[in-house]
Formats: sequence, C-alpha cells, structure tokens
Amino acid sequence: MRTPGAVATRGRIGPYTTITRLDDRTSRSPVPEHRYIARTPDGDRTVLVSVPLPGADPQRYMTEADASRYLLGPWASPATELATPGDSPWHARPYLPALPLPTALAVHGGPLPEHTVRALGAALAETLVIAHGQNLTHAGISPSAVLLAVDGPRLTCFGAVRAAAPDGTSRAGLPGLDPGSLPPEQAAGGRPRPLGDVYALGATLAYAAAGHTAPEREELPSSLRSLVGRCLSRDPGARPQLAELLDEFSPESAAVPSGFQAASRATALLAPGWLPARVVAAIAHQSAAVLAAEIVPPERPTWAPPLPVSAHRQD
Repeated sequence: MRTPGAVATRGRIGPYTTITRLDDRTSRSPVPEHRYIARTPDGDRTVLVSVPLPGADPQRYMTEADASRYLLGPWASPATELATPGDSPWHARPYLPALPLPTALAVHGGPLPEHTVRALGAALAETLVIAHGQNLTHAGISPSAVLLAVDGPRLTCFGAVRAAAPDGTSRAGLPGLDPGSLPPEQAAGGRPRPLGDVYALGATLAYAAAGHTAPEREELPSSLRSLVGRCLSRDPGARPQLAELLDEFSPESAAVPSGFQAASRATALLAPGWLPARVVAAIAHQSAAVLAAEIVPPERPTWAPPLPVSAHRQD
C-alpha cells in the first residue's frame, strides 16, 4: 500500500495535476463521470476535477456543467471552473474531503444506520427543492453522485448523464447511467422532470439503507419502507412531493427552504455523529493523504499511477 506523502502522478487535466482518483475502481456502482482529486502545479489550490466518460456528448456535458454553476443551497456542489471552449472537456470544484456513497458503504461494511439515511434524505430533498425552484432537474441522481463529507452530503455529477440522449430516445444502457436509479419514464425516452428526481432519490436512499437500489420491502428500516417505496413507484403521480419528504425526514421546528432561501432544515440532522465512525476516519485519512501528496512534475521520469486514497479502511 502506498503511504500518505508518497502519492505520485504525472496526469494533467486542464491546469491541474492529478493526485488520485476519487472513486474506487473496484466499486460495482456506476460512476457517471471520471473524477480526480487534483492540484495546481504550485500547490496553491486543490480541486475535484471531472471529465466525461467515453461516449458522452462533450458539448452537452459542458452545457450542463455550466448550468450547475448557478445552483444554490449548502448541499449542492456545482462546478466553479470549466474548460475553455475548444479544449478537452472538464470542470472543477473546490476539493472537500468526502467519500462517494458506495465507498462509504464499503468502508462501513454494509448499509448505513437509519439516522444517517434520514439525514441524507433531508439534505438531498432540500437540495432538490432549491434546484427545482430554479427550474433545474438533475436527472442523474445515483449513489455515486452523492459525496459524504463530515458536515453533510454533497450532490454532484451535474451534467454527467443528462448528455446521454435526446428526448424520445431510451437512456437505458448508456455509459455511466445507474440502471437502478433511472426513472422508468426516462428509461423509455421521456424528458427529465422533477418527479424523476424523486424516483432517483428513493433509489439512492434505498442503496444507503439496504446496499442496493431495488431492495425488498423487508430490507428497509420499517420507518422508511412506505416513503422509499412510494418514491420508487413506476407511476410518477404516485410519488411523494419533496415537501412531504422534508416533513418526514426533518424536524418540524427547523426552517424550510423556500425559493432561493438559504436556511437549511437538514442541518439539525447533520450534527457530529451523523456519520459512522469508520466513515469519518476514512474521510480524515483521505484528507491527510491528499495534503501530504507530493506532485511529481511530468518532466521527472519516476512516477506511478495514482492509487485511490478515499477507500483506505481504518480498522
């Protein structure tokens, strides 16, 4: 195992030198884009930089990434920097120590505790309330699109999968799409709509609570069975509204986000202890390894491919 401080790389994406991949290569959960932790050559800034998968429409990918820059809310992680026109497509956001949801389950050794799932549901529902209020539909929520940080989750991958197909064309089986998180109406070629995000949110919460996106009813905590089951209804009209999800997950006394309001109702659920200890330890390990990473300039001959630092377990 490569020790923190010995990470070496010569990969370049735009102005950044890559340190490591964010996602575990061995994960079975589809990842809708390639994500790397990277740094400026002078070491001044560290970012999470993303590039489209082979087969994605690069122009549409960049259009969606550009639209994400205007997203509001504490649990969204929009792009803050984009490739210039004519360059290879990429976008970046400031680096925050965090694990993709599939990696967190692997580190924890199985499904997450119910209180963690409920906090996750509140934060993601709140994020979607704000996004839908801005007339934006994510259309790519999946376990890999969710990052878990110590202070709360972050929803990413804006633009990574909506580039898959035009309206009326089946999106099933396309690169990076998680079939278990894809709403049936979108798999059949329907236009992405807000209630499709509710389906994908339900699949993501099912994954967090049971380890996969299509669990049997008995695999879910009893208090989540009805709500998650309704989110996963094949009939969009039978799915709950986001306001109902917030009422279910969040304390009634907390502030409700409205339009562009910044107040967060999920914050009350994201106090210290919302994440299992092993996940917190793995996030801390990732942060230390990235901080200690030594960037080997491309002109130097000795280098090794980066190893994922996010998935190292702390036993």
